[in-house]
Amino acid sequence: MISKALEEYLKTIYILQKQNGNIRVTDIALKMNCTKPSVNKAIKHLKDNQLLNYQSYGKIELTQEGENLAKKILEAYDIVYLFLKDVLNLESEEAKEEAEKIKSVIKDNTINKLAKYVHKVLDLNNLDCDYDINQEKCRCCARRTSRKDIKHE
Repeated sequence: MISKALEEYLKTIYILQKQNGNIRVTDIALKMNCTKPSVNKAIKHLKDNQLLNYQSYGKIELTQEGENLAKKILEAYDIVYLFLKDVLNLESEEAKEEAEKIKSVIKDNTINKLAKYVHKVLDLNNLDCDYDINQEKCRCCARRTSRKDIKHE
């Protein structure tokens, strides 16, 4: 289990990796508006948790476990964001801000139930597959076709 701050680094690394391929400490620091020493400290912790591979001044790459966790973090954000924006009708920016806050404290079991509710109310997919945010196979059947509408920045 990693801290919520490290989850944000992991999420940012995943997004940058998908956007740019090769990423550096500077890229992460710029994206997160933090210092390079802070990024280096986070990278060390993520490496110690076997979530990424990194050699000093080298390429930063997520391990399969790191990529899976980053996807789970993004999925949890998406679910909360959809609930706030499309079910509660919050403005997009407000929903983004609130989703970040809520996602950081909500438990997996609650996310699973919220996902089922959101998908049912929005008629996105049938989640009778025992959706579980920790299981990639279940997450795949719950993905929305219009997922690109949500931008992680």
